[in-house]
Amino acid sequence: MKIIFSFSARNARNPQPWLDAIAAALPDAEVWLWTPACSQSQADYAIVWAPPAELFATQRGLKAVFNIGAGVDGVMALPNLPEGLPLVRLNDAGMAVQMAEYVCHALIRHTREFDVYAAQGKDQQWKMRRPINRTGFPVGVMGLGSIGARVADAVAAFGYPTFGWSRSPKSLHGITTFSGYDRFDDFLRAVRVLICILPLTPETEGILNATTLSKLKPNGYLINVGRGRHLVEEDLLALLAEGKLAGATLDVVCEEPLPAHHAFWAHPKITLTPHIAAVTLREQSVAQIAEKIQALARGEAIDGVVDLKRGY
Repeated sequence: MKIIFSFSARNARNPQPWLDAIAAALPDAEVWLWTPACSQSQADYAIVWAPPAELFATQRGLKAVFNIGAGVDGVMALPNLPEGLPLVRLNDAGMAVQMAEYVCHALIRHTREFDVYAAQGKDQQWKMRRPINRTGFPVGVMGLGSIGARVADAVAAFGYPTFGWSRSPKSLHGITTFSGYDRFDDFLRAVRVLICILPLTPETEGILNATTLSKLKPNGYLINVGRGRHLVEEDLLALLAEGKLAGATLDVVCEEPLPAHHAFWAHPKITLTPHIAAVTLREQSVAQIAEKIQALARGEAIDGVVDLKRGY
């Protein structure tokens, strides 16, 4: 069995720990780091994160590609991805609990006004804010896969009225769910805090725009932990300027890293983090990928295979 590993050239992480972990999990496999210089060596499986298009132009015998992460839009955008090649995403691998932590932190920071307390502290102000009524902050989660469902459960556990929206029907205990684009507006109008955990597809690109965000309850708030291209950034800035939205927490942006001149940096109503809401955990990821490669080698079916038409 031969396995290639590929990191994006933009990724600053050292690939060697990943190579060592893959080799340890699959001791009978030959594992190497893909580079253009070794393009003649053909592999059975590829494990990738934002790989170059050249990889698929030269690797023509792959049986499956495993993406390090939950989002596969970067791989699907490549022009040389062989037709019919199974693309496999991580189911969770420790990301769901991280995402739930991040979202709940952002939600509570906003609703409990901890950002205001932080500003008061800098001015040496000792002033209590009015206690909140959680019923006044209904929360909507866009995307109810394994990660989105975990986030919705965590939000509901804090007592916020919780709603969920997905393309296909889902049933979650204690959460009011909507499905399909014919119920999207009903979902938006029911919530004040909107959380986006959708996969990026042609259908969802730009889904957070002036039209959709204006349908939230007054003083709406956006938390985007999906992909930067879900959001029309100019529309967010306009809605904040008009007072139609109270603010936003953004872990993802259209251009990463965010350019130095971008308006988001200095905006008082926007909180930014550098795409860290849920980072890939090496140990859990390698264990999951190794198990699936072994299953494929035995001729067994695996879960996590991406529906290329849907994009997730």
